[in-house]
Amino acid sequence: MPKKESFLVNRIKSVGYAFKGALLLITKEASIKIQLVIAIVMTIAGFYYHISPTEWMFQLLAIALVMGLEGLNTAVEEIANFVHPEYHQKIGYIKDVAAGAVFIAAILAAIIGGIIYVPKVF
Repeated sequence: MPKKESFLVNRIKSVGYAFKGALLLITKEASIKIQLVIAIVMTIAGFYYHISPTEWMFQLLAIALVMGLEGLNTAVEEIANFVHPEYHQKIGYIKDVAAGAVFIAAILAAIIGGIIYVPKVF
């Protein structure tokens, strides 16, 4: 029986896999590229308008929520396409629900952005 790897080695490998996944997502998926550009613009706006630490927390949480759900949506779509490559009504439903979750998070992020920036811009 092969020697079991240590907890630390397993954690380091896990971080490596997660980094690889994030890199794949950013380099291969158009939707996450759009979200990344929006995140960069909002981060620049945060520095420009000197938003408060609390506003930073909400903004960063909103960015992470949208981008994280975008990654999960991509994973759901890839699994669905792998399991059932041709169109199937149930697969379509699953993909629509996953996309809907991203949409809800994006609307929330836009509302948070409005709450933070509308008073500063106007």
